Amino acid sequence: MTKEHAQEFYLVVDPSLPQREYLKDIFRCRELFYFLAWRDILVRYKQAFFGVAWALLRPLLNMLVFAFLFGKIANFSSDHVNYPLFVLAAMLPWQLYSSSAVDTCNSLINNAPLVSKIYFPRMIIPASQIIVHLVDFAITAFLLIALSLFLGVLNPWTFLCFPLFLLLAASLCVGTGLWLSALTVKYRDFRIMIPFFVQFGMFISPVGYGTFIIPEPWRWLYFLNPMSGVIDGFRWVFFGISYPQMPFSIGFSIAITLVILWTGVLYFRKTEQTFADQI
Repeated sequence: MTKEHAQEFYLVVDPSLPQREYLKDIFRCRELFYFLAWRDILVRYKQAFFGVAWALLRPLLNMLVFAFLFGKIANFSSDHVNYPLFVLAAMLPWQLYSSSAVDTCNSLINNAPLVSKIYFPRMIIPASQIIVHLVDFAITAFLLIALSLFLGVLNPWTFLCFPLFLLLAASLCVGTGLWLSALTVKYRDFRIMIPFFVQFGMFISPVGYGTFIIPEPWRWLYFLNPMSGVIDGFRWVFFGISYPQMPFSIGFSIAITLVILWTGVLYFRKTEQTFADQI
């Protein structure tokens, strides 16, 4: 067999492949993306006693704990909004982000046989994991919308911006997922570290309290956490809650999310060719 003929049996994963061509590869493999997402959704709830009710139980239980600790005991302000709903509006994006971070971190490792045997854009794997949590997000969002309408606290005008903040939260999930999934292939310590940092991150994000209670001199440092702007945005969308520095909180969140997303894509593409060897 000549060298020219032998080359026909190999496919080189080139990180310098133009982004347009890589996107075409993703589009051509869209059925694999659908299959992986659907498989993970089925596995998530298969033989579960509560089934999809887990998508509601987790945020509701967290909501009750936070509402009791911060609303009743600490007596933090919720800007005249029902405190459990105030917390649930924050749990909505936080649960999406935290669950996506933990699962995408392990996504490539858990699909090692698939990664090592055939070629496809590996970016499909962490992206499909996020779809699973978007289903949970949709179930919880429906509950929050129903409760807000029932109690008459939903702001119909600001709610029109809901898709924009969902896009912001999803972009942050994708960017973080690309970074973590690629790093975990090389450094397995991330599988242990990420659940701890996610648990810690809940308390340094305005989930159980409002950003407006942070002393003003410290708010600029607090805005470096992109989830603070996302959560502020969701509370504004549902209830119209705002404070003078909120545009800066959201602006910081958008800027940091774009940086995380773009650098995540670049790093993932750069390391993608080594996944099959390292996994």
